[in-house]
Amino acid sequence: MDNTTPLIKLVDITKTFYTGGEVAIDVLHGISLEIHAGEFVALMDASGSGKSTLMNLIGCLDRPTGGNYYFVGQNVAGFDRDQLARLRREAFGFIFQSYNLIGTATATENVEVPAIYAGVGAEDRRERAELLLESLGLPDRLTHRPNQLSGGQQQRVSIARALMNGGKIILADEPTGALDSRSGAEVMKLLHQLSDQGHTVILITHDREVAQHANRLIELKDGMIINDSVPHKKITPANQFSIGSVTEHDNHTASFIGESAEAMKMALRSLRANLFRTFLTLLGIMIGVAAVIAMLALGEGAKHSVLERIGSMGTNLLLVRPGAPNQRGPGPDTTVATLIPADAVALAELPNVESAVPESNGSVTVRFENRDVQTQVTATSPEYPDTRSWPVAKGTFFNDADVQSYGTVVVLGQTVANNLFGQNTEPVGQFVLINNVPFMVIGVLTAKGATAWGQDADDVVFVPLTTGSLRLFGYNYLRSITVAVKDIGTIDAAQEQITTLLSARHGREDFQVRNQAALLETITETYNTLTLLLGSIAVISLLVGGIGVMNIMLVTVSERTREIGIRMATGARMRDILQQFLTEATLVSALGGVIGVAAGLAAAEMIRRFDMPVLFTLPPVILAFSCAVATGLIFGFAPALKAARLDPVVALASE
Repeated sequence: MDNTTPLIKLVDITKTFYTGGEVAIDVLHGISLEIHAGEFVALMDASGSGKSTLMNLIGCLDRPTGGNYYFVGQNVAGFDRDQLARLRREAFGFIFQSYNLIGTATATENVEVPAIYAGVGAEDRRERAELLLESLGLPDRLTHRPNQLSGGQQQRVSIARALMNGGKIILADEPTGALDSRSGAEVMKLLHQLSDQGHTVILITHDREVAQHANRLIELKDGMIINDSVPHKKITPANQFSIGSVTEHDNHTASFIGESAEAMKMALRSLRANLFRTFLTLLGIMIGVAAVIAMLALGEGAKHSVLERIGSMGTNLLLVRPGAPNQRGPGPDTTVATLIPADAVALAELPNVESAVPESNGSVTVRFENRDVQTQVTATSPEYPDTRSWPVAKGTFFNDADVQSYGTVVVLGQTVANNLFGQNTEPVGQFVLINNVPFMVIGVLTAKGATAWGQDADDVVFVPLTTGSLRLFGYNYLRSITVAVKDIGTIDAAQEQITTLLSARHGREDFQVRNQAALLETITETYNTLTLLLGSIAVISLLVGGIGVMNIMLVTVSERTREIGIRMATGARMRDILQQFLTEATLVSALGGVIGVAAGLAAAEMIRRFDMPVLFTLPPVILAFSCAVATGLIFGFAPALKAARLDPVVALASE
């Protein structure tokens, strides 16, 4: 900039406001004005004559309705919001009548605000803020908040903030209006010192006595200049200014991590200022996350329990039953004639078959002394325990010799053993009557529990296949054959081999082959669907919590509108404000997510104490926490965007 280029040049500036009824109010009427670097200018008029509006236009807080504004020869009419923010950050320092300090921040933190948006490092800006406050006579007020300071002290903090980024142009709007005479005199003395140091000082006042402190007095009336007392003073190298003279610390040179850290710090300070409301906000997220984790843990536990029971029966099993594939129940001529023991022997010889266990069953009465029970008897082969993964708890299972000799031996399930013998009598070695036929108890199986369809698997007794056919049933046909496959990967091929073999033996397909692995897959899909349903119900509560976050953030934006205006006046861009409030929403959601995870795990653990199947896995925890964070981002975006789009002048005027 040469000595003849004005720092600020206004050409025919007009400003019109519109009321709610679209009534136009003209405030400025063709203002033309030049201000050179280093001047101490006072703009004076009566209240309501447009001086504050003019200050807002000069400070790039507002845009004119008409005319042109040149800053160091550049027309700022084409600047967007972020370019105007950069200009405010690098060139201007604001001193307001009402101080406009952030109530939750200390004196040092208030002074640091412009440097935050200039990208200055935390250590550097804190050191500069403290030096400025000490030079203005506040060395013992560095950690005091505004409500702990007098009016004069607050105005000194405001002046220090104006100087934080250099403050080559000081815009002072009624700086003594809220002060007593002594404090007012001190503030004017400071403005004189700044002018002497080369700062351009523009003083807005309605008090002629205050205005006379300036070297140049410009009087306004009804939105027009009526008097410009003294031409601008001679420019000297000491008070020259150019738009690039301020050291640039624009945010694009600062790391994203640094910006995020500052946003996080300010968010924490804001949340601490309203602890109870913060707790209520994160409570909704906490309940949602806890519900997701507890519901999914319960669903996974139930699925695992059922699959474990089915798995105990063997997932490598094929179940062959009598009756044609499309037949609904066996017909009168196929009740017992479809499968015979010789079929099981033939199936056992197939290449991929480990064992083929024949089974016949029926309902019987078992008696010991004066106690008897109704139960199911299964006549089978010695391979049954290994094939069904059902070991013997006491004694032994019958062997091939027992089958060949038609041995009258029996192995009891736990339920039958308990009902017949109680806790005080050892079952093994005792004799029982099965349909009035004496059998010796040679073993008791381990407890199996309930079947997948809710029946008591332990309410059963086992006898050799030959003995059951001859002594109990009176026929030599089978109710089923359980085939164990060696390699589960070839179970489908084994099923085809079984179908081919039995069809050739019987001359027709009068049997059904059921794949236990397919049953397991079907049940898994069913429980996955139920788990998804439970999770969806829990997610609804998380969404309700998200709506609560949005509601509270909207209230927060309304309450902190003036703070937003202060940040914009000191150089905050749209993205800075957006990041600030989005960080607050995300932070409260993340805190709710952390507490919710802990609460959900605790709730699931309590459910497990009531013998309910619960299974903890990491993916649901990660999913729930991620959903909480995403909820903050999604539901916090609209309030944050609303804050970022506020007009600086309107925000500063907010109560």
